[in-house]
Amino acid sequence: MADKAPEPFETGHLDVGDGHVLYFEQVGAPEGTPVVYLHGGPGSGCTPGARRSFDLTRHRAVLFDQRAAGRSRPHASGDHVHWASIDMAHHIADIEQLREYLGIERWVVFGISWGSVLGATYAECHPERVRALVLAAVSTGTAAEIEWLTVHAGRFYPAEWREFKAHVPTELRKERLVDAYHRLLMDRDPSVREAAAVAWCRWEEAHVGAGTNGWSNRRYLDAEFRLGFARQVTHCWRHNSWLGPDEIVRNAGRLAGIPGSLIHGRLDVSSPVDSPWRIHQVWRNSELVIVDDEGHGGETMQAHWRRALVNYA
Repeated sequence: MADKAPEPFETGHLDVGDGHVLYFEQVGAPEGTPVVYLHGGPGSGCTPGARRSFDLTRHRAVLFDQRAAGRSRPHASGDHVHWASIDMAHHIADIEQLREYLGIERWVVFGISWGSVLGATYAECHPERVRALVLAAVSTGTAAEIEWLTVHAGRFYPAEWREFKAHVPTELRKERLVDAYHRLLMDRDPSVREAAAVAWCRWEEAHVGAGTNGWSNRRYLDAEFRLGFARQVTHCWRHNSWLGPDEIVRNAGRLAGIPGSLIHGRLDVSSPVDSPWRIHQVWRNSELVIVDDEGHGGETMQAHWRRALVNYA
């Protein structure tokens, strides 16, 4: 049995406006080096297991559920979400508002998957607030990467992708897959929404690398989680992560002077390894760690990001 996740020394809620109230928690040492954890998805929310990434004697780790995710309210599966206020600008502003609320001057920024997109963008917008930057399972959030994930990655999982594509009704097949799915996920008919959420999350399971007939991610057993997650991902991706063409790479020069690590699995179908490699070419203060035998996460990658977080404490 895995060790029990550490308990927070503080939990709370922060009203960030537009009807959104964020859940946050702090674990570790109240006087330790502040670290903010940015979860993946978008829309996944934080899990207790994420707390294990930190050294409880050195880190003051701040974890929070982003807008309409996890324990933040309202949840993306509901009917009263102000979707127009869920975008990159608001996500960045939320991180700053939380930092100010907690009285933190500068912190280490740690993001995984979608959290790497958010973390890199935050650091480029507010480099003066970043002590170090640790990104894992790195993506740049571009339209090309979204096209890769929803179309071209099907070459690795052809049967699963055929089912993913076939779920879209004929009248929506001229649209991008992400746009078509978003329509289905926002449909008035609950049965249409639920079927689309199941189909989207089945594809998510495939390209992340599970390749099983059951749900390897146990959270997908929860219908509320499935719908909220799928809605958040498609909402983000249909807007190309609210970023300009190759914005993260183009602006990576703003990270000069910030130490950091880019940690990636060479076998990652979801996020090809050239994404962190391209950031590394511009962000000269970074170290690039490629784990040859892992994909979108794994034990060796976890060991590398724990090491990096301790090094920057």
